Amino acid sequence: MKLRCERDSLLDALATAGRAGSGRSAGSGGPAGTRLVLNGDTLEVTGTDQDLTISTEVTVAGTADGVVVAPGRLLTDIVRALGPGAVQLEGDEEELQVSAGRSQFVLRPYHVVDFPHLSAPSGPTVSLSTAGLAEALRQVVRAASSEDTRPVLTGVLMAAEAEGIRLVATDSYRLAVRDLPGAHGVLAEGQKVLVPSRALGELQRLLGGEAEAVEIRLGTHEVRFSTGRVQLSTRLIEGEFPPYRQLIPFNYPNRLVIGREALLDAVRRVRLVARDATTPVRMLLKSGSVQLSVITNDWGQAVEEVDAKYEGAEMTIAFNPAYLADGVDAVPGEEVLLETTDSLKPATLKPTESSDYVYLLMPVRVA
Repeated sequence: MKLRCERDSLLDALATAGRAGSGRSAGSGGPAGTRLVLNGDTLEVTGTDQDLTISTEVTVAGTADGVVVAPGRLLTDIVRALGPGAVQLEGDEEELQVSAGRSQFVLRPYHVVDFPHLSAPSGPTVSLSTAGLAEALRQVVRAASSEDTRPVLTGVLMAAEAEGIRLVATDSYRLAVRDLPGAHGVLAEGQKVLVPSRALGELQRLLGGEAEAVEIRLGTHEVRFSTGRVQLSTRLIEGEFPPYRQLIPFNYPNRLVIGREALLDAVRRVRLVARDATTPVRMLLKSGSVQLSVITNDWGQAVEEVDAKYEGAEMTIAFNPAYLADGVDAVPGEEVLLETTDSLKPATLKPTESSDYVYLLMPVRVA
C-alpha cells in the first residue's frame, strides 16, 4: 500500500474510526488496530472493538493498493503531531512507513488476518432525516445507564409504533421517550430492538455533517447506520427492556409552565453551592412563580425565584440537579411543561407545543 493524503483529512478519518476502539476492554479479542484499505484513490479506515465498528472513507492520491492494520492510537497521534501538508503512507504486513517533510516513522503493523471479521446486516435499507434522528438521539441517549451491572439499561429501545419509531432509554432514575412519526420500514410491525447507547452517542457525533439523510440497515444481531462517507455498525443487546408505559400517567393535577432558558439558568446557578452532584434542588411550586433552592450544611444555601404559570396545589418537590438540568436542556422550544402528582411520585418534563417527547424524572425525598 502506498498513498499521499493531506494531514487534516487523514487525521479526521483516523480519529473518527478510532473512536470505535476507545471502549475496548483488556480482555477483548483481536488487535487494538485500525485497518487501512487502499483501493485506487479511496482509503477506507476502519476501527472496531467487535461490539462497535466505525468505518469512513477519505480521498487520497493512491499509488499501490493494499491493506494494513496499523496500531491505531499511535498512528493517529503521529499524524496529529505532524505539520500541515501532505503525509505519505507506505506499508505491508511487515512495516508501515509514515513520512511528512523531514519527519519519518516506521511502525510495526498487526497481521491483517487477525483483524476481526465484520458481518453486514442483511435487512432492507431505510432512510431517515439526519436532523430528526440527531435531535431524537440528543434527547434520549442521555437517560441511558452507563453502568454495566444491568446491560439492558445501557441500551436504547427502538420500537415500532403505529406512527413510526419510538426511542426509549432509562437508568431507573429517569426515563426519556421520543417518537419519530413517519419513520416506517426500519422495524417490522411490533418489532423492538435494543441498541447500545454508546453506539448511538457516537452516531450522534457523526450526524453533525452535511449529509441530509442517514440510512439504517437492521440485521438479526446488529444494526448499521450510514451517513455521508461514514458507516457505524453495532451489535444489538439481548434482553428484555423494562415495561415503561405504566410509569407515565395520562394526566396530572399539578402543571407548571416556565421559560426553558430561565429555568435552566436558575438550576445551574443554585447548584453552585451543592456539596456534590447528588445534593437535591428543591422546587417550591406556587401561583405565579417557582422558587428553586439548594441547602447544604457546609457551604450555605442558594435561592432563586423564576416567574411561571402554575395550576395546582402549592407544594415542594426536589430533584437531582444534574438530572433536572439534563431534562430541561433536552426539551425543545421556549417553554417547558412540568407535570406532577405529588412530591414523591415521578414528574414529567415536556415541550408545550409537541407531544413527541417526554422526560420522566424520579423526585428525591427531602425533609
